[in-house]
Amino acid sequence: MKKDIFLPAGAALVLLSILLSLPVRHAHGQDSNTTHDFVAPIVFQAAGPTGLSIQSTVTEYRTALGDPNGNNGSKETGRREINWDGANNNTDTAIGGNPLPNFLVTRGALMTTPDGTGFVQATPDGLAQLFNNPTYATIFRAFSQFRLFSAIGGRLTDVDFFVPGGGNVPALTKGFGAVFTDVDQPDGSGPGVKNGNRKSSTLIEYFGASGELLFSSFVPAAPGNGGQSFLGIVFPDPRIARVRITSGDAAPGPDDDAKLDIVVMDDFIYGEPRPLP
Repeated sequence: MKKDIFLPAGAALVLLSILLSLPVRHAHGQDSNTTHDFVAPIVFQAAGPTGLSIQSTVTEYRTALGDPNGNNGSKETGRREINWDGANNNTDTAIGGNPLPNFLVTRGALMTTPDGTGFVQATPDGLAQLFNNPTYATIFRAFSQFRLFSAIGGRLTDVDFFVPGGGNVPALTKGFGAVFTDVDQPDGSGPGVKNGNRKSSTLIEYFGASGELLFSSFVPAAPGNGGQSFLGIVFPDPRIARVRITSGDAAPGPDDDAKLDIVVMDDFIYGEPRPLP
């Protein structure tokens, strides 16, 4: 196992990731309201200066979730992916409402932002124009193709899972992972400071069908501008009904600096949503 920032996934990394993340787990992972006893998920994480730094971990995560990469209609197995670029690798800026229903039928995912007004899919240049901050054109970098994803006016994104093609039939998935760009290293300053150390800015929380917190973990940071980070988990069976993503220290708009870590998202990858038992 390598011990540098690139964190390629492997057996030792997965074990280390689980051990590091377990203290964050909420006691409700074993709540009597759940239908499963708590089992620690397998954790995949990586970070580095470019997409190549995390590519092998993302590939291993896809393998862990399985094939096919589905679109439309419900499947028995496999996974779903959202890369925000569309079939024709769209580079236009697209503004969506709150909630964002675009991927409900085809991918079984409904995005909402509790503290924002909507969502945007855009290239780094498009984000720079939308948020009136020219620095965003250089500090953000896409992992797959061209466009990135962000809440507008907030830093929280909730993803609820439904049976693809089945309307509003609630579902569970066995795993969810996401790619982020420009998750910065802690630097000992800013609003997240505690005891002289800046806390990590970006977090994924995983919830069960009864709203219980199953697991949570911070996203690893990458040095410099445009760095790429990935965090994903896999349970042995479908049990995740919703995830909440906290991206950065603040909603996009202000400068990304020593005081604020501004973070946006790229690919979402998750297990095939299955109907609640």
